[in-house]
Amino acid sequence: MKKFFVSTGLVAMSATALQPVFAAGLESVSPKAWSISGTLRGFYDDNYNISNTKKGSWGAEVAPTVSFNLPLQQTDMGIRYNYGLYYYNDRDSLGLNPFDQTHQVEVWLEHAINEHWHVKVTDTLSVGQEPDLLQGTGAHAVEYRINGNNLANHATVSLDTQWTKMFGTSLHYGNDFYSYDNSGGSVSAPIGVINPTNTVGYAINPGQPGYRQLNGTGASLAGLLDRIEQSVGLDLNWTLNPETVISLGYDLSWVNYIGNEPVAVFNYYYQGAPTIVQSYVYQSSSRDGMSHEVHIGLDRKITSNLSLLMTVGASFSDNSNDPFNSSQTIAPSANASLSYTYSPGSYVQLGVTHSQNATDAIQPGAKGGITQYQHATTVYADLNHRITDKLVATVIGRFQYSTFENGLAASADEEDFNLGLNLNYIINRHFSADVGYNFDDLISGLTARGYIRNRVYMGLTANF
Repeated sequence: MKKFFVSTGLVAMSATALQPVFAAGLESVSPKAWSISGTLRGFYDDNYNISNTKKGSWGAEVAPTVSFNLPLQQTDMGIRYNYGLYYYNDRDSLGLNPFDQTHQVEVWLEHAINEHWHVKVTDTLSVGQEPDLLQGTGAHAVEYRINGNNLANHATVSLDTQWTKMFGTSLHYGNDFYSYDNSGGSVSAPIGVINPTNTVGYAINPGQPGYRQLNGTGASLAGLLDRIEQSVGLDLNWTLNPETVISLGYDLSWVNYIGNEPVAVFNYYYQGAPTIVQSYVYQSSSRDGMSHEVHIGLDRKITSNLSLLMTVGASFSDNSNDPFNSSQTIAPSANASLSYTYSPGSYVQLGVTHSQNATDAIQPGAKGGITQYQHATTVYADLNHRITDKLVATVIGRFQYSTFENGLAASADEEDFNLGLNLNYIINRHFSADVGYNFDDLISGLTARGYIRNRVYMGLTANF
């Protein structure tokens, strides 16, 4: 994922380094009903388009935040709005629009129906140009800045019930919606004889015999990535003692790609006519799929300052809309973190995750079958060290290794290295200053996707 110069970039991400940069959750809400803050920064980004062709620029960032929190006797509710305005001097000098804008709105409601039943609802709506703001879960959906007002919405509903002193359940539903401005793409299905080494052995009719000619410049981001991801699950929790909770859970997830556009074409020989090329045009919905996951979890407070949170399991994914490769895949799933607080205000966290992510890579392989998604394993470390009462240093490092499921990209992999350094100095209760550096390096087995990016920044934050 390409890190975005929103807040402090990499070092502003949550402790897991995998959540949206603004999704701080209930814990970050000010005890006051109203809270207003603003950040002003100057920066230099040596690869602001996030591509293998570097273009650098000086710039400035203005990022105000307004939040309202209303804690009642049995209910906690609130709303937070974040706005970001980013100016790039290089784009201005080239006669291009020098500004990026981002908007993010978070709402939450947590209600205790009674002593044993609790409901929680959250929703985060993001609009902007950058993949790090829009993707949310660490997917390599795109490797560049995205023009337009692209939208991502993440909603969750959960019902937690404590049936007995030891036994409880958590029923939850999630809905993620993605929409990109870049739409109207098309793909070309050329008529003519193609290299038989790419098609020999195919004697099937996938539903579109004959020719289909589509002229255009290629698939759009909307065609590739507009989608609705949904999941519903149930966790069973046993509290063995105040320091130990174990769980057993099941999740059903499904994704529907809603771009309704052609996204790829595969040419093959039709049975009985080996010198005639047939073309099958993949649509956005060719990526629709469903998965089942079972997992076990452990939440263990080992000592007063050392805790372990771990979930491991396996998922079964079914992608049946591809006539050339209707695949069923079994893969591991994991999310584990170890946190240690070694002094007041200072802690270190180590973690690993394994997940399934969307990707814009889609081209069919030599025997047909498009790329459906990525398998991504991420290892991260987060160090927060209070040097003095007013000076705090933060270091976040992350390495992600990704492989592709099916398609031409199945023979390739990607390695993503990220490092974020930040120093924050508290001037007084209302003002703080910070300086930092972010480094990103994507090594990709796919053409023209790798890049290196360096960013430095310095700024002032006010909070009232």
